[in-house]
Amino acid sequence: MFKSFLMLVGVFFSVPLTFTHGQQLRSPQQPPSSTSSKPNIVLIMADDLAWMDLACQGNPLVDTPQLDRFAEQGIRFTSAYAAAPVCSPTRAALITGLAPARLRITNHIPDREQFTPDGATHTGAEMFDALAPSYTTIAERLKDAGYATGFFGKWHIAGTGVGPQGQGAAEYYPENQGFDVNIGGCIYGGPPTFFDPYKIHNLSNRKTGEYLPDRLADEVCQFIDHSNGQPFFTCLWNYSVHWPMEAPASLLKKYENRTGPGLNDTRYGAMIEALDASFGKIMEHLEKRELADNTLVIFTSDNGGFAGVSDNRPLRESKGHIYEGGIRVPLMIRWPEVIEPHQVNDTPVISMDFFPTILDICDLSPETLCDGTSLVPLFHNHRLKRSSIFFHFPNYAWHRSNSLAGAVRSGDYKLVRHYTSGDLELYNVSDDIGESKNIAMQRPGLTKRLNQQLTKWLAETNAAMPRPLPLE
Repeated sequence: MFKSFLMLVGVFFSVPLTFTHGQQLRSPQQPPSSTSSKPNIVLIMADDLAWMDLACQGNPLVDTPQLDRFAEQGIRFTSAYAAAPVCSPTRAALITGLAPARLRITNHIPDREQFTPDGATHTGAEMFDALAPSYTTIAERLKDAGYATGFFGKWHIAGTGVGPQGQGAAEYYPENQGFDVNIGGCIYGGPPTFFDPYKIHNLSNRKTGEYLPDRLADEVCQFIDHSNGQPFFTCLWNYSVHWPMEAPASLLKKYENRTGPGLNDTRYGAMIEALDASFGKIMEHLEKRELADNTLVIFTSDNGGFAGVSDNRPLRESKGHIYEGGIRVPLMIRWPEVIEPHQVNDTPVISMDFFPTILDICDLSPETLCDGTSLVPLFHNHRLKRSSIFFHFPNYAWHRSNSLAGAVRSGDYKLVRHYTSGDLELYNVSDDIGESKNIAMQRPGLTKRLNQQLTKWLAETNAAMPRPLPLE
């Protein structure tokens, strides 16, 4: 199963793959100790970074030494999933621990009628275009527990109101969702440019030509240094590696001849390595300040890779699809005081799991309603009690007429239901990671059982469904 997948990836890329199974911050001049019982938390999420976009994931065309090193220092998850195949619902789900279906945020914001393609029989499900401040976020829970909270980068769940400089309705910004500091978080799905002047929220000009991932990493480091003796929680949700395709000139030169299986656009490879370098800045800073041992660091992505630049193979499809290429993402977690290094785990996990995990490690009471499960048992080589995870994508991503689908992953199997036709597909994603063999007809009992699970979950979350268009 998983070994057969490793062989598949190794053959595909012709490269060998091997796997092994309360802190007080002082001034920068006085390195803090690492004896606090409260862990610091750094949650870093890339934008559109595909499951196969890192060297440690098996890609031979990108250089990601910082993330490769990080992956060896904790747990690398090989069956991690974003809550949705596009960005806004995943972001809302991660920060609340609630499924996109329950939040009624099921597409990228704003979801407008132009996303219904010509010839469609249904329009996408109705949804909200912002995360209401009435929802409890993980930042609010940690702030109430005495944490300094900082947000950096792409928010994209701030609604379509006017706001400052047309950057979304300010009432939905991170600073109104539990964060003390917000640098960059607004409605933007992508920055106007990755080079200074960036023209994004709360980020003033520093030096012309500076690269945005580097600048955001510096802002995170500064936030860490000025947390005033508090444990800190910081979200760095990078705008990279989203469009526009821009990277430092030296890296563009390095990647100009790197094309082939694993990379469709040389600019994209340059952006990945630049993102890796900015990540390394933060990890180095934690070590320099003697904070690394008691800091939980999570690195992941908001959805699969964009087909125009990322080569998602061996996964099927890309961003905007319910197939593996749209929802399976990189995930690595490091916490040296607790998590043993060199671990690889194939347990299916999903974005909503970070909320209860963080509450768990901080010894805070769980939320009354949460669609995630704490991953702490996996830190100690135990199993999760959960049997299935669910996906709901009842909208069109841009022009894609094959959206409007739901899915359930249970053990080795994944069922896909197409909402408009009712068609069902069943895959053994452990043996058939590319979802090439629909075995629904061969396994009718399992197909029926998983379809019933999906139906029950959609009812429990009060999920909005696609709507038939009137006949002409």
